[in-house]
Amino acid sequence: MQTGQQACKAWVNFNGTGTVAIRGSYNVSSITDNGTGDYTVNFTTDMPDTNYTTTGTIQYLLSITAYTTLLNFVSISTSNFRIRTHWASTLYDHEYLTFAVFSN
Repeated sequence: MQTGQQACKAWVNFNGTGTVAIRGSYNVSSITDNGTGDYTVNFTTDMPDTNYTTTGTIQYLLSITAYTTLLNFVSISTSNFRIRTHWASTLYDHEYLTFAVFSN
């Protein structure tokens, strides 16, 4: 049996390059492209508060092995969260971004 605290409240898989496009999602209405490597994930139904947990991954398909990708959260609200992605120390659009949100 699954309770509200065990259920994923939102998730999204999207392309962060070119025209940003959602590949699949639940409770995510849209992605706002704020500029290179800067995205806002907008919820269809707001979270009850800002005490939710968000986890995410980014993948950049690159043929060399020496690189660092970074992901940082800029802001969290009940209606969305904003993230920035980097390659080395530069903001960068990544091809595959995935996020899951858990809340009471």
